Amino acid sequence: MTLIRPATDRPGVDRHGREHWTTDFLKASAALAAGAAAGFSCVEIASAAPIVAPTVDKLTLRVLIDSAHDQFLKPSTVQGVLHQPPGNGRGQDYRKVLHNQWGLSLFAETQRADETRAILLDFGYSPDALLNNIEILKVDPRKANALIVSHGHHDHYGGLTGFLDRYRKELAPDVKLYAGGEDNFCHRVSPSGVQGQFTDFGQLDRRELAARQITTVLCETPTVVADHAFTTGQIKRSSIERVLPNTFVERGIKDGLGCDPSHYSPAELQGKIIPDEHVHEQATCFNVKDKGLVVISSCGHVGIVNSVRQAQEVSGVQKVHAIVGGFHLGPAPKDYLVQVVAEIKKLEPDVVIPMHCSGLNFALEAQAQMPANVIVPTTGSRLTFGA
Repeated sequence: MTLIRPATDRPGVDRHGREHWTTDFLKASAALAAGAAAGFSCVEIASAAPIVAPTVDKLTLRVLIDSAHDQFLKPSTVQGVLHQPPGNGRGQDYRKVLHNQWGLSLFAETQRADETRAILLDFGYSPDALLNNIEILKVDPRKANALIVSHGHHDHYGGLTGFLDRYRKELAPDVKLYAGGEDNFCHRVSPSGVQGQFTDFGQLDRRELAARQITTVLCETPTVVADHAFTTGQIKRSSIERVLPNTFVERGIKDGLGCDPSHYSPAELQGKIIPDEHVHEQATCFNVKDKGLVVISSCGHVGIVNSVRQAQEVSGVQKVHAIVGGFHLGPAPKDYLVQVVAEIKKLEPDVVIPMHCSGLNFALEAQAQMPANVIVPTTGSRLTFGA
């Protein structure tokens, strides 16, 4: 295990977004010792130093996996953002078709002058769908300079190990996986419908990543990725948003799996299954020259407005060009949904691009309140921001 966090005191935030003072060196050392004892390897802790948000000239997002495919969508340009749907989704072989599933995976390519980068963000629910769609869409994952996982839900990391089994030897030897923090590796369960009973929803296994020679970087603080992107770090919760019911989480390590207990208080390690607050969910962001921020919230459990505000704060860039991804508002009651969309409108984004768990109800409400600013993409869509 490699530690790269500097030994400096800095102001931070607790899991509820409240500011507090913490000694990074002591926290990181404790995590290092506990991780080594548990047999973890190939783990880094992101630097706590403030970031300088990089700027890119152009960003292209390819939707590798989303929940639906609409072959009748037409190309469009909305507020300078070009949306190119994939047509029939079969490529050149009529016997194959894009796979849709409950999950999300995005392939981001950026350009700055003559310099290019590529990042694979999330991996969908299963490797079969991800590998199938990569082939049909003719995406070249060998270009990937970095991998990012947004949070610890199977529909965002389920395709990861299968993807690595297929492409690891063709990726750069030093490619890294950027995870929002230790919470990404906790065990999660879903309500079964019977009071007090749950069904397994899995956990991201660090041993499988280490076996595939992938170094995991825990980014509890804002982190620059591949020199072109940045992550938000732990997201402060300052808006009217709340975490809507989803999974439950169990903290600690069992049989070599789970999340490092040194990151939690004794009260959080009582072996109880508790409602999931997604302590270390992160958003992935790009600053597009002359356009502003593109904030990608893969699920947005902690609130899409909170996520954008965090991106603005850590980057120092106030202009919001695009808000993209899953916003977890599918289960939102009507009055709450109307209120959240109104808060999104106050951010004055050029475009809002809902995917995955945002919900049809969100898309309709966003179109009602912001009729000139919404793009609804599909599996296989290509979205272009900037020159």
